[in-house]
Amino acid sequence: MNRQAKGRTPRRPPRNPPSSQKDPVGVYCRVRPLGVEDEECCIDVISSTTIQLHAPEGFKTNRNGEYKETQYSFKKVFGISISQIELFEHVAKPLVEDLIHGKNGLLFTYGVTGSGKTFTMTGSPGQGGLLPRSLDMIFNSIGPYQTKRYVFKTDDKNGMEIQNEVDALLERQRRENNLPAPKTTSSRQKIDPEIADMIQPEEAYKTDGVDEDSSYSVFVSYVEIYNNYIYDLLEETQEDVIKPKPPQSKILREDQNHNMYVAGCMEVEVKSAEETFQVFWRGQKKRKVANTRLNRESSRSHSVFIIKLAQAPLDADGDNILQDKNQVTVSQLCLVDLAGSERTGRTGAEGTRIREAGNINQSLLNLRTCMEVLRENQMCGTNRMVPYRDSKVTHLFKNYFDGEGKVRMVVNVNPKADDYEETLLVMRFAEMTQEVEVARPADKPIWGFTPGRRNRNQAFKDELSRKLEERGGPIERDLSSALNHLVSSLPPLPSSEVTDPHDEITLPRLIEALQNRHRIRQMMIEEYNKAAIMMKSTLQNMDSNLISKDTFIHELNGKLMEKDKVVQSNKAEIERLEKKNKLLEHKFDILQKTTKTYEVDKRSLQQELETREQRLQRELNEKRRMEQRLHGVVSDTQHKWEKECERRVNAKQMEMQNKLWVKDEKLKQLKAIVTEGKTPGRPDPPPRQTQPPPQRPSRDERLPAKRSASPSPIPTTTPVRPMHRRSHSAGGEKWVDHKPASSLDLGTVMQPVIPNAIQVSTPSEKALSKCDRYVLTHQEIASDGEIRTQLIKGDVLKTRGGGQSVQFTDIETLKQQLAAAPGRKRKSSEGTSGDGSDGVWTDVETRCAVGMGMRAGSNMGPGLEHQGITKRRKP
Repeated sequence: MNRQAKGRTPRRPPRNPPSSQKDPVGVYCRVRPLGVEDEECCIDVISSTTIQLHAPEGFKTNRNGEYKETQYSFKKVFGISISQIELFEHVAKPLVEDLIHGKNGLLFTYGVTGSGKTFTMTGSPGQGGLLPRSLDMIFNSIGPYQTKRYVFKTDDKNGMEIQNEVDALLERQRRENNLPAPKTTSSRQKIDPEIADMIQPEEAYKTDGVDEDSSYSVFVSYVEIYNNYIYDLLEETQEDVIKPKPPQSKILREDQNHNMYVAGCMEVEVKSAEETFQVFWRGQKKRKVANTRLNRESSRSHSVFIIKLAQAPLDADGDNILQDKNQVTVSQLCLVDLAGSERTGRTGAEGTRIREAGNINQSLLNLRTCMEVLRENQMCGTNRMVPYRDSKVTHLFKNYFDGEGKVRMVVNVNPKADDYEETLLVMRFAEMTQEVEVARPADKPIWGFTPGRRNRNQAFKDELSRKLEERGGPIERDLSSALNHLVSSLPPLPSSEVTDPHDEITLPRLIEALQNRHRIRQMMIEEYNKAAIMMKSTLQNMDSNLISKDTFIHELNGKLMEKDKVVQSNKAEIERLEKKNKLLEHKFDILQKTTKTYEVDKRSLQQELETREQRLQRELNEKRRMEQRLHGVVSDTQHKWEKECERRVNAKQMEMQNKLWVKDEKLKQLKAIVTEGKTPGRPDPPPRQTQPPPQRPSRDERLPAKRSASPSPIPTTTPVRPMHRRSHSAGGEKWVDHKPASSLDLGTVMQPVIPNAIQVSTPSEKALSKCDRYVLTHQEIASDGEIRTQLIKGDVLKTRGGGQSVQFTDIETLKQQLAAAPGRKRKSSEGTSGDGSDGVWTDVETRCAVGMGMRAGSNMGPGLEHQGITKRRKP
């Protein structure tokens, strides 16, 4: 706000509305010096407004494999040799002047982690940053015009209230009585190792054009945005070392002027830059910092330091503040130190650090998104919604971009080659931010008061106090009254009008009056001389007394000088002790920080240990359950294999029984052959019958290949009764009837009929594939002369290899009785003549061998299953 000279007329509103006047966001660039002199640098300062980036060695930026150099322009570029005071003059000083003139401002630092943002904002002892220099300039400008404490009082809705002097005094007394401990000395408040001597006296700034007819008061608040939660760094809480209580997060609200503020945030009224430094440093100690691979004290949160300046005009007399809330003007300046964007691969972050880095990068990404949408809406005329609410950082500063104020951004860059890729992203964001425009703040008029009220009132007070302190003479008002009394005490002069030159009455009367006045004057002179002599003697007495007092004072001054020397020596000792105390406090703060860091690490390690113990317990439980499950599986498998072994043993026993049965049958047949061989002669032929006996088949009609070792009992007298034909109800089943060539061909003997059966001498794979049931037919003559037919039945099953296997399930034995007497003997010569090669004995063992061979030829499995075979014999 541009102030006019004294005696001007009251201010008027600006001619142009603020919405029609906009200024772009001022973006400045500051290059940090390299940590190592011989380290590779990727940034060159071309001019005061331009820098150039070139890719480091081994980094290709385009497809052709060539190095690409890019240039970026800013409002001003500060090289590595720039000082903190020069940076303040160009960046923060205009914002402080606007703050004093009732306008808002926002200043934030942006860049990669380790690029010098905190140093730019805070600075170090002897090299104060933007924040301490801004505070110093504010108090240097409004120092003589500050009100007493609690005249301005904040409410809970981002507004200001005014109290009179009496209420403010009562408020001060009440708060001082409620303090838990007495205040420290002012000398101790001004000394702090972190903020001492930040600004040299010759570097102090003071703005011109401060409204002398207003009173001011400064309020500060300090918050941080950590993991997208807002925490008050000035909130006073009772810290418990054993069981610390986590801080409570704050929420954002909107006041009646549509400005965003932190609800419930503590606002401290400060009266000097030193006091403000103490408040700032008290909150700075609570800020979240951590040690990473890139920065020893890396900021893990965005810090926001808010300076509020309240001002109100004086009344018409220029003595007291006007008790009108509508005349109060509140302006604020936000100084923001943004946390740096970082990549976890470079910082080596783990656990909590990864989550912090993710939240930091997300909030910065949302800031870039808001800037892009604002630029698009302003340049293209669109009306897209700006996502302020996606992040607490952008939501808090919403009124700066949508309302009025100045916005300044300092981009800090590190020229080392490792930060090249992230620096490119920062440069692109800065280039885009310069195209965003913000409404220019307007002057706020104050009506109905004459300027210069404070100076006139002060001059009157000074003159009055000076006159009251004068000694030995009347003041100006008493002098005039004394002169008037003196003039009125003289006799009045007669009329001196002369009408005739020979008038002898008027002149003598006038002469007499003058003589009378002369006599009175002489008397007054004598009285005055007497009083003067008396005054002179009094003054001489006073002078002599004064001389004696001066001598006494001189003696006292000598003693006082000796005392001063002692005091100076004591002061030097006190300063030495205070410096030592300051150093010890600094070390204590460092140890306290280290202790807190170790406590945080201890808690994180304890949590990790508990997590691992829980994981180990879960693994032990899982192992126990696995052992129980495996034990059950082993038991089931053992039971299963026991059953399988029992089944195989039974099968083996059945197989052995079958072999034993076959041997018994062979022994019986051998016995029958031996018995027939020992018969001395044939029995007598039966008596003739009326019917001719059936003719014995010739040798040519017999089976040429194989025949039974024992001859077929051919009756000569009585025909054989036909054997009962067994009819099987196939039920849609197909059989393959395996009749080996060695079977007996008894001619008239009726063979068993099996419906839907394919009769083969040697079963082939094709025949087996067409049937699902199998029967092996075997005929032989028993020892008693009977014809016995055995039907060995089985099921045809498909195998995994694509072939078929036969599983025998049943054996049927059919016998045909002869009509002759049971005592008839067979001729031993029949069927036994000739070489053994004429007829091959086909017994059960041979047939089983034939069946097994057939099974092997049909791609069957290597083993023949005998489980389920039942044997039935006729008695």
